[in-house]
Amino acid sequence: MQKTLNKSVTFQGHGLHTGEMVKIICHPAPIDSGIRFQRIDLEEKTIIEANIQNISETNRRTVLKKNQVSIETVEHLLAAIYALGISNLIIQANGPEIPILDGSAYTFYTLLEKTGIKTQYKNRKQFKCNQQFKVELKEENAKIEFYPSDGLEIEVKIDYKSNVLLPQKIVLKDFNDFKDKISPARTFCFLHELDELVKLGLIKGSTIDTGVVFVEKDTNINTLGSIRELIEKGSKVVKKGIFNDRKNAISNEQAKHKLIDLIGDLSLAGFELKGKIIASKPGHYINSLFTKKLIKMSKEIKKVEYPKPIMTKDKIKQILPHREPFLFIDEILELGDSYVTGLKYVKKTEYYFKGHFPGSPIMPGVLQLEAMAQTGGILALNSVPDPENYLTYFMKIDKVKFKQKVEPNCTLIFKLHLISPIRRGICHMKGEAYVDDKIVSEAELMAKIVKEKI
Repeated sequence: MQKTLNKSVTFQGHGLHTGEMVKIICHPAPIDSGIRFQRIDLEEKTIIEANIQNISETNRRTVLKKNQVSIETVEHLLAAIYALGISNLIIQANGPEIPILDGSAYTFYTLLEKTGIKTQYKNRKQFKCNQQFKVELKEENAKIEFYPSDGLEIEVKIDYKSNVLLPQKIVLKDFNDFKDKISPARTFCFLHELDELVKLGLIKGSTIDTGVVFVEKDTNINTLGSIRELIEKGSKVVKKGIFNDRKNAISNEQAKHKLIDLIGDLSLAGFELKGKIIASKPGHYINSLFTKKLIKMSKEIKKVEYPKPIMTKDKIKQILPHREPFLFIDEILELGDSYVTGLKYVKKTEYYFKGHFPGSPIMPGVLQLEAMAQTGGILALNSVPDPENYLTYFMKIDKVKFKQKVEPNCTLIFKLHLISPIRRGICHMKGEAYVDDKIVSEAELMAKIVKEKI
């Protein structure tokens, strides 16, 4: 089932790479809205969807960008959101980066959990891949393999050929273990990497409390260049081991942190995954390649497979008064108290293609809206015990957008959900039409349910 928060929750802290103090507020969001970020410090307040298409950088963190507006270091928060099963959220930020906090996902997870999670009673998108595949970066000795499975199991292995950070392995089979056994794992790096990160304009908000730094040999601070200011005052030598004599928070902490990063990046697929993943030395770039591969495979399957309908056209005719040639819905795939999903097979023999347009047939936008409205009629009439005695009259259609052409021989999927509860027979809905997971049109619709028969 889809889930969101019961109420809003706030986090505040410095960004690891920008160094800016940022406050973020996670707000509940409607069914099918997904995870979205919004930069409220900017005039346009751009919405940035948490999807793989919006990834712009993967160097030491995941950056999402849309219309020249970006939000950085989203992976730890996204991992906590995914582990909690939250699928709809709007995350407002008054700065360019999600706070690093203690470098782990623990605070995000615990506060989101404490705020309370609300079930929205509509199925969450799932993808069960039945094909084995792998993504590999040989020059980095990195590889992610996928194997079919009925659940989600993730194994992470790391080996940096280091004398202070030995090989580690972790397997996550149950997300109930995420909070205590995985989420406290902090971000990490090697001392010899820090100078290059500073030169790249990163880690401006780094302190000794934001992660774990491994030192592979005793090092004189005079050789450390731009990172000397990070070293404790009075020290002349950085000793081999973990910088500042810090201890690992949990066993296999570094493999577990790579698991957090991987889960956060996988969440950008936008669905709940079924399968077994074995990741060797994962990082944000290979994680993004793997996620893109999963999305591509899911779309190839979705083009030919749809859920078994809960209503066929004969059943639809028992509820709606429409008849051919003005009945535009062939099947109902999902129906709940607050949502409905309908399907129309757009055939090349549709009567309107003869005149709209000859030689370049396109389904008229007004007919897309009519089909959407008919799907919404099923949702509206589902609120009364005897729908055959009622009609729905549409009062208003707002915020209409047509985004893609709808051509012959495709399948239109209509998804509608209530914007507010039905009161006094007034039904206010948000609707979206899809072809192959791409939105082709959308609108807000308001209808009145009227009893016509006694």
